Amino acid sequence: MSNRISLVVACALVDGDNRVLIAKRPADRHMGGLWEFPGGKVNPDELPEDALIRELFEELGIDVTRSCLAPLTFASHGYEEFHLLMPLYVCRIWEGEVEPKEGQELAWVRPNRLNEYDMPPADEPLKAILRDLL
Repeated sequence: MSNRISLVVACALVDGDNRVLIAKRPADRHMGGLWEFPGGKVNPDELPEDALIRELFEELGIDVTRSCLAPLTFASHGYEEFHLLMPLYVCRIWEGEVEPKEGQELAWVRPNRLNEYDMPPADEPLKAILRDLL
């Protein structure tokens, strides 16, 4: 197991019906075919919130303001190649329509049904937290 830390941000977008958006990783990517919360890597010298705003625009075409991102929890998981540290934010307000900009499959899911979707190991504990919160 590597000691290299990879900082990744994720967002639980919650719609008016209290459903959470998840995206399916493309088959040709690492952990392809698994579902995940939108987000991505934090670039050097980039703040986590700025990275999440950038990623949500790139992946989904929506504009999010920093004040609409509420930090909820984080995941810390050791993979073989790196150690993942992933803050999870909740967002209920954004501008624009959610669209899959990178060809990914999207699903709006009730929190109590997240267990029906296979996710990377780091995301698994987040399912129960969201179920209990929402």
